[in-house]
Amino acid sequence: MNLLILYAEFFKIGLFSVGGGLATLPFLYRLADTYEWLNPELIGNILAIAQSSPGAIGVNMSASVGFQCAGIPGVLVTAFGLVSPSIIIIIIIARMIQAFKENAVIKLVFSGLRPAAAGLLAAAGFGAISLSLYNGPASVWYAWLKWRECILFALIFFSIYKFKGHPIIYIAIAGVAGIVLGL
Repeated sequence: MNLLILYAEFFKIGLFSVGGGLATLPFLYRLADTYEWLNPELIGNILAIAQSSPGAIGVNMSASVGFQCAGIPGVLVTAFGLVSPSIIIIIIIARMIQAFKENAVIKLVFSGLRPAAAGLLAAAGFGAISLSLYNGPASVWYAWLKWRECILFALIFFSIYKFKGHPIIYIAIAGVAGIVLGL
């Protein structure tokens, strides 16, 4: 895998994924459609690992993809590619923030970015739910859903809503349930 291609692809993802790490998911699915080294199932596995690992989800996912493609150099290139646009933009904004602090156009730009970020996050959420709970190639209608995964999802969702425990508890429970149930 060419490291320059990896850097360019993740630079584009970092430039346009407004809203945080989960907003990178639609772009990763596009990469899966473009390149043979990535597929939706691998993205689902990477997402699970990235959310369970400490650190920024977007950087964790990019590093995992980089490792799958090119080992340790791929990790460095994809992570740096993802954060490069943010670093550049922050440096530029920091130098100009006082001049444009009360600018009406800047305020309008940010009010336009909020719905874009919400849309990217919603697409990422629906994509993760679909990947986890939907069995597309099923031959009969009752096999369209992955029932064990749906039950685990409902139990975890209810527990989070009802008991409001620490997220690491639910991640550990889901991981153990995945191992026990062979998910």
